[in-house]
Amino acid sequence: MKVSFQNVSKQYKGKYALKNFTTELSEGVYGLLGANGAGKTTLINIFVGILGGDNGTVLIDGQDAKKMGKDFLSKIGYMPQYPIFYRDFTVMDFLLYMCALKGIPAEQGKERAFDLLGIVNLLDAKDKKIGALSGGMRQRVGIVQAMLGDPKILILDEPTAGLDPSERIRFRNLISQFAQGRTILLATHIVSDVECIAKEIIILKEGALITQGTTDVLEQSIYGKVWEVTTNAKEAACLSNEYYVSNMKQQGENFSVRIVSDSSPAANAVKASPNLEDVFLYYFRGQ
Repeated sequence: MKVSFQNVSKQYKGKYALKNFTTELSEGVYGLLGANGAGKTTLINIFVGILGGDNGTVLIDGQDAKKMGKDFLSKIGYMPQYPIFYRDFTVMDFLLYMCALKGIPAEQGKERAFDLLGIVNLLDAKDKKIGALSGGMRQRVGIVQAMLGDPKILILDEPTAGLDPSERIRFRNLISQFAQGRTILLATHIVSDVECIAKEIIILKEGALITQGTTDVLEQSIYGKVWEVTTNAKEAACLSNEYYVSNMKQQGENFSVRIVSDSSPAANAVKASPNLEDVFLYYFRGQ
């Protein structure tokens, strides 16, 4: 399935939240990366129909999504940034309620819910009230409800916000499991969420598409702009005040300072191989 965004724009009070966004997505995981306020949620809300765009078109296999009606809705699963759950519902009651809203027959929905709860390791919690679940468990309920209709397109807005490292890794692995045969758009400002699993990274800044490509391509695009300097504590502090430092590590009495800069920051600076965090810092320096 191919998803095409063509010059999608949205303004608020004369300021662009999204400006002429154009790209194509196919099967696989796409990381939508940007600082807070970059336009990620605006793009997703336009995509799923919560928000109307001012200009532009979204096409699904060449068809205008706005004209597809229920056929479009049947193809997408959506997990919002702040999912609202009914805290007094049990997990299973909530999922069956969502099946009813999605028009999924009761028996089919129940079978699908059981299967998905098994995949996300929540079968033992099916009769627990949602209000009694941990944050990570609620996020897993969120992805289950998004997957109930077996959608071909899955949209996840900041799905790991507030999760501890182990839950974040668990959730990331689930996304990889669900990726086969689907297009997944995962919006985040946490680089590690998409670094290992995304087919391509899309970087948004102030509503505009800055760059898009595989992790390797994006990293190579800033080669020669990442440096490492080994120095003393005083000089390390000076460098951190003057340059954009992506990492600083103490090594005995010295410090190893990793700097993102268009030019060499010191006489003893050596070029380093960029990583995706460096790419993010390079494009969002000053924000």
